[in-house]
Amino acid sequence: MSSASSNSTSQGRSIRMFLVDGTPSGLITAEIMNWTGHALSGPRSKLAELVKRPEGGRTGVYFLVGTDPDNSARPLVYIGESDDVAKRLKQHNQPEDKGGKDFWEKVCLITSKDQNLTKAHVRYLESQLIRIARESGRCGLLNRDEPDFSLLPEADLADMAFFIEQIRTILPVLGLDFLREATSVRRVADTMDVSRSPVFECTLPRHGIIARAQEVDGEFVVLAGSKAREAWTGVSGGYQNLFQQLCADGVLVEDAGKHRLFSRDHGFSSPSAAAAIVSGRSANGRVTWLVEGGKQTYGDWQSAQVEAELGAD
Repeated sequence: MSSASSNSTSQGRSIRMFLVDGTPSGLITAEIMNWTGHALSGPRSKLAELVKRPEGGRTGVYFLVGTDPDNSARPLVYIGESDDVAKRLKQHNQPEDKGGKDFWEKVCLITSKDQNLTKAHVRYLESQLIRIARESGRCGLLNRDEPDFSLLPEADLADMAFFIEQIRTILPVLGLDFLREATSVRRVADTMDVSRSPVFECTLPRHGIIARAQEVDGEFVVLAGSKAREAWTGVSGGYQNLFQQLCADGVLVEDAGKHRLFSRDHGFSSPSAAAAIVSGRSANGRVTWLVEGGKQTYGDWQSAQVEAELGAD
């Protein structure tokens, strides 16, 4: 099975995937053309088969991923490295009272097909990937420390920078999204020629709330300075945990006790998720968000884009 990804500003990329046991819930390998790296992922229930594969005996980095029982909006993640990944995973599979880790349900290990990754390389990769995961804010990171390791020759640093970018490309294809950079409309505008949506507004006049957003690179991004309800007022569950998490992370900050402000741009998976956080309760983002200065809803705008594309054909 293979897939290719593309957007309006970059060339498509071929990713070769293989279902080792023929099922999408088993072991999966993934490779990118012209990259020496190799990804192997699978559920913890398949660990016995995974550690027997040749990749397991190589030097590499790995990700342990599990569900956060207190916040379903993002996973729990532990990032590690080893010159014998299979041996390290066996240790992590032990009960916690024996030095293992109970939380994880899935593992992904990254090694090199040419086996040229050294211990120094993977220590550097581990330190950088931990930093990236912490800055992304897309997971609950269980690494207590952020190792500072940069003792590599200049040429190796350049190679590892490329290696990291390929890891960040391939992980989302495997369903692991926690290394994606936090979406910023300003950052995207400064670094990429991306065709963006118009600005949308969500207003709650009774509460003096106006939020602004744009659809950028597949995410619905609420812009810094937008206002939101001071507290969650809807029914328990749904996006309540996400609202509380954004408050805890400092994305939503208090503003004179009247409402909250978005301290920075923040990307959501859908307009409805964004509308719920702004409104403090569940909301249909397809009708709540209106094109700035008009009455066209997000849903109508999106439908018009589809019709325009079909008409162009």
